[in-house]
Amino acid sequence: MDTATGEVSRGQIESTPAAVEEWVARFPGRVVHVAVEACTGWLFVCRALERLGAISHLAEPVETSALRGRKRRAKTDRADAKWLRELLVQGRLPESWLPPEHVREWRSRARLRNTLVAERTSWTQRIRATLYHHGVAGAPDELRTLAGRRFLADLELPLDAGERITVALEIIDLLDAQLGELERDLRALARRQAGCQALMAQYGMGEISALVTLCELGDVRRLHASRQAVRMAGIETRASNCTSCSGDFGFSDVAGVRDPLPAFLLDGVAERDPQAVGAVAVGGELVV
Repeated sequence: MDTATGEVSRGQIESTPAAVEEWVARFPGRVVHVAVEACTGWLFVCRALERLGAISHLAEPVETSALRGRKRRAKTDRADAKWLRELLVQGRLPESWLPPEHVREWRSRARLRNTLVAERTSWTQRIRATLYHHGVAGAPDELRTLAGRRFLADLELPLDAGERITVALEIIDLLDAQLGELERDLRALARRQAGCQALMAQYGMGEISALVTLCELGDVRRLHASRQAVRMAGIETRASNCTSCSGDFGFSDVAGVRDPLPAFLLDGVAERDPQAVGAVAVGGELVV
């Protein structure tokens, strides 16, 4: 949309950096503002826009959709593009935080760690499901320890069940190797990064949780109240039932929040004081 004349034009371009740069080059000497939905592919689009001097506005998908109200028509790319343009022109576009490149890399690596941990947990659960399916009881709480592996090795199971457990353990070992190197880098970064050092001075904050908080919340100067940080973290304080007190607080899941922090936000709390860790629901999953 040309804000000087009000002329509106529309079209399609290829989803490549070169095509984005070619499109921006059609407006030499002009200030170009572009609304980009924060979905897969936003990174290369925003980078291409910045290289040509355009100003990118990263639209938060959930809040952008909520502003439209109840869905009354089929969702199409053309309708979404029109809605983003209208919000941008009106100054109502809810924008996500665009992290600097180094913070984006930290966040990407922290999320990779979360993915690997979740994958390791999934394979551990497969082992437990196999044991339950064959009526095996008395398994140790930690199957990845030496005692747990001895327990599994002494079992007499059918060939297919034993093969499934063997494969699962081998994959867990591979994931542990990847996690070990990745966590060493992340913890070393947290120990020398000023923001993480300040966060670790707070009770319950470990190296990983401090780094995740820094990367996910980003520049907190854009937040006007602490409740905004809580919502962006994917958690919401609420009073819970407690037999020993009347004001105990837990956390509950909030649907439709952006960039929910992974479950390992609380990493390190249990090590310092297991009694101080409350039940927390993050993304619908209970963690302690």
